[in-house]
This record gives sequence, structure tokens and C-alpha cells, in this order.
Amino acid sequence: MKKRKKWLPLAISAVLLLLFGLGQFYAYIMKDQWTERSAAKEVARTRAGLTEVTKAQKSVWDENSAYWVLTGKNEAGTELMVWVRFTLDGKPAGGENDIYAAELAQGISEQQISEKLASELPGADIKRLLPGVFNGEYAWQVFYKQEGRYYYRFYRFSDGTSIGDGYSLPSQ
Repeated sequence: MKKRKKWLPLAISAVLLLLFGLGQFYAYIMKDQWTERSAAKEVARTRAGLTEVTKAQKSVWDENSAYWVLTGKNEAGTELMVWVRFTLDGKPAGGENDIYAAELAQGISEQQISEKLASELPGADIKRLLPGVFNGEYAWQVFYKQEGRYYYRFYRFSDGTSIGDGYSLPSQ
């Protein structure tokens, strides 16, 4: 009985140390992502007037299309979507045209594009739907599976029309 009492505090200490180590490892892995998101929020706040952020998503299509897209409200309470372009090394690009803000009411919302996809792609399993930039246009990026294959499609944020024919990924 005495041996059990000796090992119990040691086992609890080991488990707590392991949990602490896993937490530190997670923070180390996510640090760059969190830093980028904070920088995007700061740029959106200072240059687009975004005061409240409800959603922040990262979208990367190619080397010239790395964006953080933030959804939120400005001081007047208007819902905005703000695209902030980033360089490949994780810094805001900082040019004149590297930030774009649009009122959600002037574009297609996530709910509206989801409804459009349900009617346009019956039977498709939508894996991911996020705002981004495709061929210089602000768009909704859709990743979905249909009939055992994966596809990407893009829809303009402004009116929901399709951009191109999309891309089929090779089956494995």
C-alpha cells in the first residue's frame, strides 16, 4: 500500500508535465498563424475601419494570392468582408491595392453561396467554402467531392457567377 502512495504523485506529475509540454508544442506550431492573423486584423482595423472581427480565414491559391479574409463590422455597424494580401514570408504586402473591403450586403454571403451550390451541384459533398482571390477577382472558393472525385470551383463575391470551369483533382 505504501508503494502505491509513492507512485501516485509521480504519475500525476508526469501526466501534468506531458499536458504542459503538448500545450507548449501547440503554441509553438501555431505562433506564425496567430501572428499573421493579428497582423491582418490590425491592417483591416487601420485601413478598412473594421472594429469587430467575427471570422478570420486564410486563403492561399498561388504565390500571388495569399490572403487573410476577415468578416466583421465597422463603427457604423455595417457588416464588411476585408481581404488583406500577404507575402509568402507571412507579412502584409502593404501596397495600395493589397487590401479590399466590401459590404456583405453588396456581395453574396456564405449562406447564399451555400444555397446556390446545393441547387447547382446536387449530391456534392462540400468540404470547404471560404472567401479568397482567384485570377485577381474576389471570390468564394469551393472544395467539394462528387462521385468519388474532388473539385475546386470559384464564384465571384460580387454576384455569385462562376469563374471558369473549375478544377478536377486527380483520383488516387
